Parts: sequence; C-alpha cells; structure tokens
Amino acid sequence: MAEGIAALLASGEAQVETCLDGAVVGRARPMLGDRLWLSRIGNDLLAGAISLLAQSVVRHFAGRLTPLEDGTKAEPRRVAFLQSYVPHMVKGLAQRAARKLALGQRPFYWQVAYRLIDGPGIAETGRLDGAPFTVLPDDGQRFYADPFVIERDGKHFLFVEEFEYAKGRGTISVAELGLDGGLSVPRVVLEEPHHLSYPQVFAMDGEIFMLPESSAARELVLYRAESFPERWVRDTVLMADRDFNDATLLQSGGRFWLFGSERFGHGSASDTMTVHSAPSLRGPWVPHALNPIAIDHSAARPGGAFIHQGDKTVLPVQDGSRAYGGGLGLMDLVHVDESDVTFGSVRPVATGPAWARRGIHTLNRAGRLEVIDSAG
Repeated sequence: MAEGIAALLASGEAQVETCLDGAVVGRARPMLGDRLWLSRIGNDLLAGAISLLAQSVVRHFAGRLTPLEDGTKAEPRRVAFLQSYVPHMVKGLAQRAARKLALGQRPFYWQVAYRLIDGPGIAETGRLDGAPFTVLPDDGQRFYADPFVIERDGKHFLFVEEFEYAKGRGTISVAELGLDGGLSVPRVVLEEPHHLSYPQVFAMDGEIFMLPESSAARELVLYRAESFPERWVRDTVLMADRDFNDATLLQSGGRFWLFGSERFGHGSASDTMTVHSAPSLRGPWVPHALNPIAIDHSAARPGGAFIHQGDKTVLPVQDGSRAYGGGLGLMDLVHVDESDVTFGSVRPVATGPAWARRGIHTLNRAGRLEVIDSAG
C-alpha cells in the first residue's frame, strides 16, 4: 500500500484495476478529495477498489465483463515512500496556507458568471472563448455556485446555490435577467435544515419542478413551484437513504433517467456514477442493473443538465483529476436502456479568454443566457 501511494503522489494519478486470466477487465480512477493526509487518501482508494470489484462482479454475471482494449497489465512503478510523501506534505501545507491568506475570512469560495450570446457556446466549441463572462457579485458574506437557468414567459431566471457562511449550509436562490442584460441580486426561495445545491429546474406538463441536491439529508426530493419562482413545495421523495449527488434528469426510450454520483462508505462523493430509471417522473425509481456505471474522477459526477445537439445527447461532467471543482468535460451519451449505459470519451473544456479562472465546474444555458461557475 505504501509503495502504491508513493507512486500515486509521484505521478498524480490514482488508478485501480481488476484482472481476469492476466487481462485487465475493469479500471477505476478514484477521486482523491484530500491529497495531503494518508488516511483520507487510503479511504478514497479503498472505496474506489471496492466499487470496482462490485462493478466487475455485476458485469461478469451479466455477461458484459470483457478485456479492455488497452488492458495490458503494466508493471507498477516503484517509488520510495518517504522520499515521495514528505516533500508532497510540505508543499501541500504551504499551498493551503497561501490559499487561506488569499481568501481572507472566507474558508472557501465559488463564483458564478454569465453572458448573453448568439450562436455556439461552450457546449459546441468546447472552449472558454467568445464574449467575456460577467461575474455575479456577492457581498463577501456568501458565495454563489451551481447555476441553472430557465426561460419562462419571455423572461430568464437564474437559480443558484447560495452559501451564506454564517448559516454553514446552502440554500436555493433566484435572480432575474433584466432588460439591461444584468442579473438582479439573488434572493432565497428554498431553504431546508440541511444543505441544498445543484438546483436543476425544468418545466414539464405545464408545471415547473426543481430537483436540488440534498445528499446531506440522504434523500432526493422533487419540488414543485406553487408560485414560480418564489414558492416551492415538496412534491415527492424520489430516493431515500442514499447519498446521491447532482442527480441529472433525462427522458429517453419512454423512461425517465437520473444520472449522478453516489458516495459509498468513506469514499468520494464525486467519482462513482450510478443511474436510476422510472416509468414516470415521480417514480418508482430503480437502480440500473449495471451500477456502478463508472468509477472515474473525470467522468462520473454531472456538471449541468443534459445538452441536446441534433441527434447527440451530451452530459457535462466534473473533472476532479486535480481537485474538486478543477474542471469540466463534455461526454456523449451513446446508449441508455435498462440493460446498458454507454458513454463516449470525455472532451475536456479548454481554457480561454472569456473566463480568466483555471477551470469551470458547472455549465448550463437557456436561450441566449449561458452560465458557469468555478472554484476560487
């Protein structure tokens, strides 16, 4: 284990494989939520390994366990543990101290940004280029994250997680796009005793619904607008006793589908994709036969609503290869039904002059209004 962690720190990449008869048949890239402390690194690696074993067993009995195309088993790289870990720890502590000084009184910080565009956006170009984004300002006592947008009666509304430091948890707020192209100050429209985020909002059958993340309460709740956009009521508990994160809705093949990342035990909340389906929005929701679908720090946790481009369906996915909130990719959904879920390769969103930050974390668009967020 020590040699493996040393090699991981030297390469920056955590990878676990399952093998059968000398061939690699499964691969996981667990997300390391904290690369500084060995106990947390070990928890994330072991949780990823357990999820990979479960996935391999499920696929074996489903007749879908086959050698990977690039499945030649590589000889592990041997690196001295202390020579690797001690410099890594010193560097990590210095970086954390520098970040804390830069943020001042804020323990952590996110920013939402928006722009009005005509024609292709990030989902089409795969780059942060074109018209510059405008930051949604905050007062220093809170931050905004996880932007979702909806167009209703000719108006655009932005829903965000609002994290007020004094409360220590997220609430859901809304801002309206003005005639001048600016957004109003967000106001709280949904609050619970637990943390809320990722306010996916959508219209269906003449009503407007919201599906925010509430994994802190180990439930996924569908909310319905009683008076849009101000008043929301709990409509249906879709899942209970599950740590399901950033559930993202899709209708396909006559069924409803929820894609999200699920935390198991002490592992990461961002590296294990599970999928659930139902005959109607309100359920009953059942897990997919091949869960977990993927264990991958860059291809498991959704980062925005599904995007429809002609005959393609694209899912934004968070890239946690460096850190949570470190980037975003775009991934084609090739096939989904009750027997299989297949995605194409992740296309990372490239940096560009439209947004000076290192990377983005969420991407959504309604009409001309495109929104993103990023850490720091």
